[in-house]
This record gives sequence, structure tokens and C-alpha cells, in this order.
Amino acid sequence: MSNEPHDFRILIADEQPVVRHGLRRLLESDAGLRVVGEASDAHDAVELVLQLKPHIVLVDFHLWRQSKLQSLSGLASLSTLRIVAMVTTVQKADIVEAFLLGAHGIVPKTSAPRVLLTSIRGVMAGQYWLEHESLGILVDALREVHGSSAPKDYGLTRRELDIIAKIVNGRSNKEVGEDFSISERTVKHHLTNIFSKVGVTSRLQLALFAVNHHLTSTRPVRTQVMSTQGPFALLQPMRSEKEA
Repeated sequence: MSNEPHDFRILIADEQPVVRHGLRRLLESDAGLRVVGEASDAHDAVELVLQLKPHIVLVDFHLWRQSKLQSLSGLASLSTLRIVAMVTTVQKADIVEAFLLGAHGIVPKTSAPRVLLTSIRGVMAGQYWLEHESLGILVDALREVHGSSAPKDYGLTRRELDIIAKIVNGRSNKEVGEDFSISERTVKHHLTNIFSKVGVTSRLQLALFAVNHHLTSTRPVRTQVMSTQGPFALLQPMRSEKEA
């Protein structure tokens, strides 16, 4: 499978044929993008991901959430697959849930065509992508839930909770190891256990989950995420998932 920038393979997943047709025409107007398949439901989406091995799944968020496409989220963590969720309306809960499910980018369906194309480029470049107007909604959502109730422990040890706090603050595995006088290998082992206990597959998901479920009293640091008007401050984007 080629990873060259001129050969981005895209799968479209949306219940509405007219939407899929319009997206295909838009995406294929860009010489660097190629639509390799279309899916109208959750089952077809997962099957086509396995068969066609796209770089990007452009999925309607309602379809993703309604059908509980957990298997699609799992596939994203095991390959080079990136998921861009299209939302009909921008709501706080939807944005947080989409990132927790494994989205790498979120794009309102009302966005201009160039925004969708830019989001795909950003995601393929390794960015977590969120439209500028939506960024404040996510920050507000995290502020609303932060520290408002007692946390569940999810079977996490004291050391695991301490490591989560470091991850929310953007510390690398090496830095976490130095903070606790343990090896990077031990940090990775802890993260593997943490991911399993709380049901996430990436450092970004872990940070969002931790803040959303009050696992740490540490406020998330501000950093850079791609948006329609350049980089803006957001929750620390976790370094490469492979680092965990």
C-alpha cells in the first residue's frame, strides 16, 4: 500500500447515496485523492476497510455512533487508517465522543469543500483536525466536566493515575520515566494496561477520557491542533500512538 501523498485512498461511509456521490465527485477533483469505495452501513464499512485498506475513512458520525462501529475504531489503532467524522450539527457531546471513538478529524457537513480537503490533508500529515469554530466548543465541554464530580477508579492503580496525569500534561514516555525513575519500557507497559482498563487506543483518547471522567485534577495543557485558520490551542495532542 502506497503512502505517497499523491495516492491517498479514501472510503466514504454515509447512509445517503446523494451525499456519497457528492463527496466522491469533490474528493476525486483533487488529483491527490482517490475514492476506493462507498459504504451505506456499519457492516459494509468494516468489510470494505478490511478489503480495500484505505488511508482515510470519511464517515458520517451519526452512522458511526448509531451502529456502534467499535470494530472500525479498533482497526484505526492497528493500521495506518485515519478516521474523519462528518457531523450534521456541532455539539459538545458529539465532538468529545467522536474523539473518544477514535476520530482523527471532525468536519461539519456545512463546511466549505476546501475545509474538507484541508482536513484530510491535515489528518494524513499526522494532525488531529478540528474546525476553528468548533474548537471553543470542545474546550468548553472539557471545562464543564472537569472536577465536577468524584471519579470512578476503573481498576486503576495509584501509579497508573499518576501516569495519566502526566500524559494529560503532555509528557513523553521518556519524561514520565524520568519523573518516576522507571524505564520507558515500564511506562509503555503501564500505558498498555491503562488503555485496556479504560477502553481507549491512543494517548489523545486517554487524555480526553481522563478529563471527561475526572481521572485527574490536572488541567490539560494547551497546544497545537490543525484548524481551518491554522493551528489553535487545544488539549495536548498525544505524540505518536506507537510511542505507547
